[in-house]
Amino acid sequence: MHPAQDQRLFCRRDFLRGASALAGAGLLSPNPFWRGTASVLLGQQTSAPTDALSAIRATLGAIPIQSHKLTDNLTLLSGPGGNVAVLGGRDGKLVIDTFVAPAWPKLNDALSAISREPVKTVINTHWHYDHTDNNAPLHASGATVLAHENCKTRMTQPHEVPVLGLKVAPSPTEALPQETFSDTRKIDTNGEALRLAHLAPAHTDTDLYVYFEKSDVLHCGDCFFNGIYPFIDTSTGGRIAGMIAAADTLLTLAGRETKVIPGHGPLGTKSDLEKFRDMLATAQARVQKLKSEGKSIDEAVAAKPFADLDPVWGKGHFKGDDFVKIVYLAL
Repeated sequence: MHPAQDQRLFCRRDFLRGASALAGAGLLSPNPFWRGTASVLLGQQTSAPTDALSAIRATLGAIPIQSHKLTDNLTLLSGPGGNVAVLGGRDGKLVIDTFVAPAWPKLNDALSAISREPVKTVINTHWHYDHTDNNAPLHASGATVLAHENCKTRMTQPHEVPVLGLKVAPSPTEALPQETFSDTRKIDTNGEALRLAHLAPAHTDTDLYVYFEKSDVLHCGDCFFNGIYPFIDTSTGGRIAGMIAAADTLLTLAGRETKVIPGHGPLGTKSDLEKFRDMLATAQARVQKLKSEGKSIDEAVAAKPFADLDPVWGKGHFKGDDFVKIVYLAL
């Protein structure tokens, strides 16, 4: 195990600073992307000060939802906690991920604007609350929530997230997935064939992707952050090697015309995903070298191994020094 002081990457001051950063977060046209602290990636409840968590939820929830039509019946909703994909049609809507809780009224309105059919299926790409927060109201309205089996398990457990110095309580029963799978799943609905598959521990150990075969659209969840440094949740199995392996798997699915939806960031392409994968591999190699040389986490940060990457990837909340720490702990 790493020393405790190394694992407490973000203290309460950083947590609150993240809430302030969210308040001033910009939006990239045509799709907004998340620029806040990694603390917004935690579970549905936390023992952190409720004022700080509530502030982050409220600030994210205040971000407008932007709608971008990908095909005749597939829509991308972006804003209050990542990217939500909605497949419409007479079989009922299918929704991938669900934003943060305060965004529910706007999400409900956006879903109603897409079509009058009810939501029949919700898919969670992983367990973090900005992707699962509105499971409960959607299930209450008649939807079945589907996720990888690890996702349900993680949501039923309390967690400590040393990298953030926070504790996470179990999600409420009504928010848990009603259906799970272990490896792969196929769904045929609204004239579309969807392929779902688990990605071995990457961002977490609960990750899955969703590929729309007819539309040639790939939803990667948080195994792809487009244009910004990602968070890797080592407290629930996340690993930098797993992120690279996940990107390799996703690249086998994506063609040059594939629309690639990241968990956070603007709609991307295979080229964007390739750049992300290459950045991860470079980051892993550089930090592994420093760690193998016996450098502490602070010494690794001081070496500035990402100085040349920062102008491109440091545009989100995480800067190079932050990501050195994240990678160091995720090796």
